[in-house]
Amino acid sequence: MSSKGGGTALTRRNYRLASDTDKPRSTGIVNERLLSEYLHHVFPSAKQGPALASLRKPLGFQDLPAHLEKLLSEDAPSEENQTVEGRLGPQPVVLDHTSGFEGLLFVDDDLLGVIGHSNFSSIRATTCVYKGKWAYEVLISSQGLMQIGWCTLNCRFNQEEGVGDTPDSYAYDGNRVRKWNVTTTNYGKSWAAGDIVSCLIDLDEGTITFCLNGQSLGTAFTNIKTGPGVAYFPAISLSFKESVAFNFGSRPLRYPVDGYLPLQNPPAADLMKAHKLLGYIKNVLTTTIDAQEDRLVEKDCGVWRLHGEPTVLITLAHIFNHFAPLMCKVYLVEDVLMNFLLGILEGGGSVDEHPLIQQLLDLFWLLMEDHEVNECLKQLMMSLLRAYRFSPIIPDLGFQIHYLRLTTAILRHEKSRKYLLNNVLFDVLRSVVFFYIKTPLRVKEAGLEELIPTTWWPTHFDKEGKDEREPKDESADERLRRRAYERGCQRLKKRIEVVEELQVQILRLLLNNKDKSTGEASRYIFLNKFRKFLQENASNRGHPTALCPPEYMVCFLHRLITAVRACWDEGHHKSPSSVSSEEAYVPPQLFYNGKVDYFDLQRLGGLLSHLKKTLKDDLASKANIIIDPAEIQATSMDDLDEDDESGAAQRPSGAEARYSWLSSPTLGRANRFLSTAAVSLMTPRRTLSQPEKVKVRTLAVEQRTEEDIEGSHGNDGLLLGRPLEEPDQPIADKSLLEIVDGIVMMYNLSVHQQLGKMVVVSDDVHEYAVALKDTEEKITRCPSRRADILEELQKSQKVFAEKLNHLSRRLAWINATIYSKEKMLDIYWLLCVCIRTIEHADNTGSLFAFAPEFYLNVAMNAYSALKNYFSPANSMEELPGYEETLSQLAAILAKHFADPRIVGTDIKDSLMQALASYVCYPQSLRAVERIPEEQRVAMMKNLLAPYEQRPWAQTNWILVRLWRGCGFGYRYTRLPHLLKTKPEDANLPSLQKPCPSLLLQRHMAELLSMDKDMAASFLNSVLNQLNWAFSEFIGMIQEIQQAAERPERNFVDTRQLKVCATCFDLSVSLLRVLEMTVTLVPEIFLDWSRPSAELLLRRLAQLLNQVLNRVTAEKNLFDRVVNLRLPGLESVDHYPILVAVTGILVRILVDGDRQGVSRAASVLLSDPCFQLHSIQHLLGEGGDSSSSSAAVASSVRPAVGSLGSSVATPLPSAAGTSGSSERKHFSLHAYTDYISEEEKQKVEMMLAFLTEESKQAAASTAPTSEEDLCPICYAHSISAIFKPCSHKSCKACINQHLMNNKDCFFCKATIIGVEDYSKPATS
Repeated sequence: MSSKGGGTALTRRNYRLASDTDKPRSTGIVNERLLSEYLHHVFPSAKQGPALASLRKPLGFQDLPAHLEKLLSEDAPSEENQTVEGRLGPQPVVLDHTSGFEGLLFVDDDLLGVIGHSNFSSIRATTCVYKGKWAYEVLISSQGLMQIGWCTLNCRFNQEEGVGDTPDSYAYDGNRVRKWNVTTTNYGKSWAAGDIVSCLIDLDEGTITFCLNGQSLGTAFTNIKTGPGVAYFPAISLSFKESVAFNFGSRPLRYPVDGYLPLQNPPAADLMKAHKLLGYIKNVLTTTIDAQEDRLVEKDCGVWRLHGEPTVLITLAHIFNHFAPLMCKVYLVEDVLMNFLLGILEGGGSVDEHPLIQQLLDLFWLLMEDHEVNECLKQLMMSLLRAYRFSPIIPDLGFQIHYLRLTTAILRHEKSRKYLLNNVLFDVLRSVVFFYIKTPLRVKEAGLEELIPTTWWPTHFDKEGKDEREPKDESADERLRRRAYERGCQRLKKRIEVVEELQVQILRLLLNNKDKSTGEASRYIFLNKFRKFLQENASNRGHPTALCPPEYMVCFLHRLITAVRACWDEGHHKSPSSVSSEEAYVPPQLFYNGKVDYFDLQRLGGLLSHLKKTLKDDLASKANIIIDPAEIQATSMDDLDEDDESGAAQRPSGAEARYSWLSSPTLGRANRFLSTAAVSLMTPRRTLSQPEKVKVRTLAVEQRTEEDIEGSHGNDGLLLGRPLEEPDQPIADKSLLEIVDGIVMMYNLSVHQQLGKMVVVSDDVHEYAVALKDTEEKITRCPSRRADILEELQKSQKVFAEKLNHLSRRLAWINATIYSKEKMLDIYWLLCVCIRTIEHADNTGSLFAFAPEFYLNVAMNAYSALKNYFSPANSMEELPGYEETLSQLAAILAKHFADPRIVGTDIKDSLMQALASYVCYPQSLRAVERIPEEQRVAMMKNLLAPYEQRPWAQTNWILVRLWRGCGFGYRYTRLPHLLKTKPEDANLPSLQKPCPSLLLQRHMAELLSMDKDMAASFLNSVLNQLNWAFSEFIGMIQEIQQAAERPERNFVDTRQLKVCATCFDLSVSLLRVLEMTVTLVPEIFLDWSRPSAELLLRRLAQLLNQVLNRVTAEKNLFDRVVNLRLPGLESVDHYPILVAVTGILVRILVDGDRQGVSRAASVLLSDPCFQLHSIQHLLGEGGDSSSSSAAVASSVRPAVGSLGSSVATPLPSAAGTSGSSERKHFSLHAYTDYISEEEKQKVEMMLAFLTEESKQAAASTAPTSEEDLCPICYAHSISAIFKPCSHKSCKACINQHLMNNKDCFFCKATIIGVEDYSKPATS
């Protein structure tokens, strides 16, 4: 640096300083007197007053270095003054990563940031204090469990005990709002990510105090141990994944406290120098030399321009000779430079109105060495980011706006912007933080009480506990409160929008694609960095600390959508033939031409390497893309880094190229998203031999240029390989397409989960509002004599009201930043982009398999977010084109849930679940009904495919939803015995009101009646699954009953209870599907000209009898388990299963034609399991337990008679289990709200009919000898003989057997035919 002396300072480089027109008329060095006056004015000596001006010796450039040295050394603090008694240990102060820690931790490169990586890890600093008053600051990056404070060298920590848990350690814990020193008491306030905790120790008084964001929390500890041999180290204990950064004084303390010194000395001498030099620079900026008038002129520094005046430049060069090296130090950049630049912008006005910052940056690049400017800009951005992230929220968000304005001003400077984009914003910093607006945890400090003085929450709830959107009976007072609250929310929203607008401006600067004068345009640098950022977050190999927290992702996503859409529409205005952002989509070429790296993300058709092998011919014929055989050998596309034919084979292979940036040292400098220890974990997957030449050139993300992305003459860039189905029209800048693709990926990575997480606050408001209303009602009912109860209730009322005041203000903030109308439109736009992208990809036929899975996931999740997370504040119905979008999404779900091109089981399940919840809501069900008929029929056909070959529970549930509302006693939303309990979430699909679809039922009926084979295989599989599900259920309740009867342990595994309840629910839903089929197409069972009708009817009768017998038998297992009322088995009750069985019986025995009814009755009665009292049980008649079915049959009461005497309660009490004589029976009569009169009469008719039939059957049946019975079931007579082996059985057994197997029961010969068999008459 010393070579920069005198007039030689500018000879290092040739700069074009200004054009001729910019130069003032008088150039050249000014006369000596004026120069001397100018230099004395710029470099005033503190000792010389203005009176001595005439005595000053003349000053020229040759004397300036010595003069400047002298000025800078005046009053410089000596090293001796720096040592302060009371402190031991090295400077600078850092965390002791060699011996002072316990547990697993990640420590940053600067040894000031730390992340916990085990249960409870502790670490202390390298320096301790034993007398005096000392302070340090901790920047809280995550608000979890941490204990921060001081400890002595004797403290021994472990994975359970940390700072504050041992005698000589003291800690504050803002997560649990307590202080710790062996014992614990309440102290302080809760902290949040983005807060700064100051830890103060006064060893003269023996006290420890903590401050939060500069506000003292009061003295935490007094009379701490002091004296010889006792010294305190700063220390922290933190749990897994919690992270903080320390400031011991390497940067200016954000909240210094009078009388307390930072643990690390500030660089006093350098600081003094820097302030002096900055003063000299300001003097240059405010003074111009008027050579014609021969005098100095004062002017406003805001209008200063960097003209090529040699006098000014040489003066500045001398100053920068000293100033430049100082500007590489963190402390000085933050304390001197950042504050100076912020001061320039302080006057307000737009950033464009302050060109001085641009001029100063030009000056930096001109007069400082490259490495100095680079370091200075890097430190400046780090300081800005830190200041932005750790500023408290105040009502006008002033701090945030202040720092964002300076960030914008710096990024407006092209050269600085490109340097920062290339090397700092994504590599060293996590600049995503700039786009985040944190949510205040402490409402009062954030000034929300002034902004929203009136709070409001919903007070009107319907039966299901949902709040009514526009209650009719809202009082005038409530309406006033609600409107005042809404006005407050609007005020808050406007303030937040100012910040959001600045954040979008920053992104617009980064997306600039016109700044090509200094190399590649900013947008292409940003695009490559953005892709790399996605890769870090998408690949699970990334270190957990490398992942961007989801709350940052949400804000980044919204700002990026706004900025990208603005750029997109600008392009659309210039070329109106292109697509507007309203119609945006991602063309399918991106998915298969290898130009965009999707890392290892799953494609719809499986792994990319597999798709390239199997679909290489389709790629060649449809998209004109030829895959080189050598590439097919490789494991996956992003392992390759091929060259084109011209073949510059010197480039390093892909794995090495990736490794070099993974292990780059700067990555560990991240805002503690990545640590030094994590880098070693990320080794490349495999080493590669020199890659072969291939036809399609795939590039590493880092190496792509503008031409690779946008393309040029005859080169489609990212859109190479357009299939014939794609329209040949320009869409938009190809770089924007890739960013939109990245936005969709980002939503899938973590934004959706975060949107779901933040709903908790509105759920809390709702719960507290219900609790408050309940308490107020209890207060009005409380008898006047019980003052004690009244007092408790009023206390509760006060607590709930306070909590609601706090939560409703917090909710206003969250609604403005996350769930506002604008954010909803962003998510809706994303949903539409995904739908259009899927439609375009679907048109390409087999190439659809290349589309990444996340597009389908985002389409489903974005719809679910719009429906569930943004209401009630914003309703989905108000979105533009909402109905049409619903239908498009319905068509996608209907088409792709059974699409053979999709192979991933997870995505198939997700599609199935999405369709299942889609048919639960009237609006979306109507959307399914609006899709073209052939798609609807295809969907129903897929739903009716046999259950054996696929996951069937979800499709069965879909069919049940289409039926619910039409079945026997099946109009309920919740089961009768559960009405008194509150549902956990009233928005669940299963708790929606029934909305059957007659149209889809009609399609189902047509399909089953026309395709006899399909009908038979479908019903056979339904009966098989019912048999399985009910048998499993019975087996499990036996185990539960045994466990409950054991004296020693009276609990059952909750998982077992859950599985048991699931088997019960499955049995009920399978029975309902059978009821639906019997109702819609009774001929499947009753038209015996169909090949398998009789068999299906016999199997149905057999299963119905089994279910009835198990559920209705006296003192049976089912009763006992239901009466235990175990948590988890709430849905298990008599009503759902008996009503479903009754529905089927009524349909075949009462509603059918005569022939059908007689067939059904004969099959039912001939089943050996048939018991009449099971049917009587339905009406609460069943006789006492001793009567067997025969006894009942012979002494049956007339069916239609005095039924009123035996009405049962739907909920048998557990107390009644001891003696069944007191316990009332189940009876359909008890459910008047659920079962209509007409339905009851049908059951009574059925009972009368069966009674009569069973009497006749009993009279006419001749006893059968044992030899004539079927040797398989011993229930029916032998009626069939097998060919060719001549073994015999009844028809029911052999038919059922032949549905799944073609071998003989007995000899395993293949059966080729079955003939009727009748026993020959004996002589």
